[in-house]
Amino acid sequence: MTVKVLIIEDNPVARSFLCRVVRESFSDAMEITEVGDLENARRQVGKFAGGAPESGFKLILVDLELPDGNGMEFLAELTGSAAIKIVTTLYSDDDHLFPALQCGADGYLLKEDRFEVLVEELQRIVRGQPPLSPAIARRLLSHFRPASSDSGTMPLNSGFGSLSSSHAPFSNSRGVALDPPPEWERLTPRESEVLTYLSKGFTIKEIANLMGIKWFTVNDHIKSIYKKLNVSSRAEAAVLASKQGLV
Repeated sequence: MTVKVLIIEDNPVARSFLCRVVRESFSDAMEITEVGDLENARRQVGKFAGGAPESGFKLILVDLELPDGNGMEFLAELTGSAAIKIVTTLYSDDDHLFPALQCGADGYLLKEDRFEVLVEELQRIVRGQPPLSPAIARRLLSHFRPASSDSGTMPLNSGFGSLSSSHAPFSNSRGVALDPPPEWERLTPRESEVLTYLSKGFTIKEIANLMGIKWFTVNDHIKSIYKKLNVSSRAEAAVLASKQGLV
């Protein structure tokens, strides 16, 4: 099945460049739609409103500065969409990065990066990793890293709990203790299979090959699993899977 991709970029040269990046990044057959403003972007997304989820866009690249508005508005409108939403911009500052992530961006790439770097970062999707430009990843680490000690070095256990204790409750990224939620029983057989593979360390592309489905479909299952289990990472999902005896 052809994977539908939407690229929202008002600069024709940048738009052509991003098309090449997308085609180089994935082996799946691609149907790329290019638009230069929010109005046309909304029109394209609207064509699939109310239809089957698999009929819509699976990957959306959106610039933040557009002629008729801010790309963050569009990201917020896509809340609940199964599409992977990636910001492609020239801005690497906190004032753009964090609001974009809060609006639902699944990744953040800098258009000024080299072609090879952007291809590699987009390919992180099939490995189950967020596509982030190196400079953005460093900024995020710097922002969330605990303050260093007086000696100028970071304590080895700073910011991390014990991973070996079987008695301490498992916590998610927000520090909330996790028990197997009631939604567990709502996992479909397909989602349970994906979760089992995830827990064993397989990448999204490997899971897709094992199950005979597209990697975008695997990504949809993972998003559903995270939502149902109220977790935000592979590690959290794997702990719950282990508690349930799936792995």
